[in-house]
Amino acid sequence: MPIANAIQRGRVVYVYDERNRTFFTRAVHSDGELLGYTSTTVNIRNGRIIYTYDERGRTLATRAV
Repeated sequence: MPIANAIQRGRVVYVYDERNRTFFTRAVHSDGELLGYTSTTVNIRNGRIIYTYDERGRTLATRAV
């Protein structure tokens, strides 16, 4: 099922499916943020590293910025 929405509330990013069920959540550092999402991935910056997660919350890639 594709990712339909990703929202950051405070220090937590919530990722939802099309039925508004939570796929997964990720805590971020005080300087971390949700960068964006597609139907298959979510990008979150945590400090100086960008993490790319799939719809199950598994890390697909990391990149230093």
